[in-house]
Formats: sequence, structure tokens, C-alpha cells
Amino acid sequence: MSLEKRVFLICPVRNITGDEQKFLHGYIADLESRGYKVHYPPRDTNQNDSVGMNICAENRDAIRNADEVHVYWNAGSSGSGFDLGMAFMLGKPIKLINKDKISATPHKSFENVLLALDALYRL
Repeated sequence: MSLEKRVFLICPVRNITGDEQKFLHGYIADLESRGYKVHYPPRDTNQNDSVGMNICAENRDAIRNADEVHVYWNAGSSGSGFDLGMAFMLGKPIKLINKDKISATPHKSFENVLLALDALYRL
């Protein structure tokens, strides 16, 4: 039985910016240097899928096997919303890693949900 903590990283894939990529590579390097096993979809999920069903299935399995899910939220990433729903449904602890870029809204929103889930993670 492995004692290393497994993390699934929700993040943009198709329209990831250079700044997002740089941040995520540093974040992953830090986690992996501390013994975490990180599933990073741009690197670890086969993205060669014209429909997207295999991508969703691979991510579902990786989320199911993760101990926790870390989220770099970009509201423009529809895949991130799909993966977040799977993680929520599975009851995974969810940590928001770009909290400094997310603002609460006066109405219901994924941003508010993520901020609430992140608060639960930190309890």
C-alpha cells in the first residue's frame, strides 16, 4: 500500500495561457518534490481524443483514485467545470490553488462554491 498522497489537478487544458502553465509547472514541481503523486491532465491524460469521452473517463478514474483534488480555476475552461462536478460528486477534498485570483460574487456561482469548498478543505 502506497503512503504517497495522490492529487488530481483540475486546470485548463485547451486554452491554457503561458502564465497559467508556468504557475502550474512550479506548483506541480513543489508537490512532487514533497512526495505527492500528481495527475496533471495536460501531461497525464491522453488528450488525443476527437470526441472527448476517453478524456472524461481517464479523468474520472484519476479523480476517483485521488486522495484530494486541487483546482486552478479558470471560468472559461468547460472541462474544469466537468471535472469539478465529478470531484464534488465523489466527495473529494477540494483545494483552490489560485484563490488570490478568485472573487466571491453576490449571486450563486462556481467561484462561491469553490471558495466554500476550499474553506472546508482548510478546516
